[in-house]
Amino acid sequence: MNFTDTRALARRLRAHALRMTHRARASHIGSCLSIADILAVLYGQVLQVDPTRPDWPERDRLIISKGHAAAIVYAALAEGGFFPVAELDSYSADGGALSGHVTKTVPGVELSTGSLGHGLPVAAGMALAAQRAGATWRSICVLSDGEMDGGSNWEAIQFAQHFRLSNLIAIIDYNKIQSFGSVAEISELHPLAEKFRAFNWGVHEIDGHDHEALTAALTAPPPMTGRPTAIVAHTIKGKGVSFMEGLLAWHYRNPDATQLAAALAELEAHA
Repeated sequence: MNFTDTRALARRLRAHALRMTHRARASHIGSCLSIADILAVLYGQVLQVDPTRPDWPERDRLIISKGHAAAIVYAALAEGGFFPVAELDSYSADGGALSGHVTKTVPGVELSTGSLGHGLPVAAGMALAAQRAGATWRSICVLSDGEMDGGSNWEAIQFAQHFRLSNLIAIIDYNKIQSFGSVAEISELHPLAEKFRAFNWGVHEIDGHDHEALTAALTAPPPMTGRPTAIVAHTIKGKGVSFMEGLLAWHYRNPDATQLAAALAELEAHA
């Protein structure tokens, strides 16, 4: 897929997610907004996928390990043509196809996620399978910073460097807030980039809202020959809506009608 203006796509994704969480009275809008730019660049410029053939064998595999950000993932898939945009209205509704965490039954979704710490191990296994089959597709995993507390991720990080999985990319949404407080308070990750380097990964440390930096990091050859790549993307929880930015409350809250109108107006003003 190719969108000439990924910033406009990111604004649309944010607007969809705001409407979806408002309509469903669902949580995790802050987590959705922090990865809007990452998803816009992935689906708009980088991923080799075909919405008319979701199971195309040569597609890139994208695993969204932070499955609680389902609303904006579904928005990206709908904007990309995997299913009609109108279906976003069924998000988190009884009997609807779009459940509150990323679900494999949705066209374009590779893995059901939400139980944190599972995405990267699966993505590493997929990368190894591709490597051994001589396939050219890449395995890409988007993780939250909070789930980096889990040991399963560090086992996968060790596994990936041992098997020299240069076709594996891990993108960490480093928004500094997890479910019960700041990352620094709960389990400090700093210096995260250096930890990946200590595991012999190539690392890009970037502004996760800078579309040029994201595109460059996602399309560059691995920074270290024969090694997996980590993109430490510094982001802001709730990015794009000033009264949500950097606040833990929006991990759980959903916008009421007044807040929704204000948020959409703010997005429109920055178009």
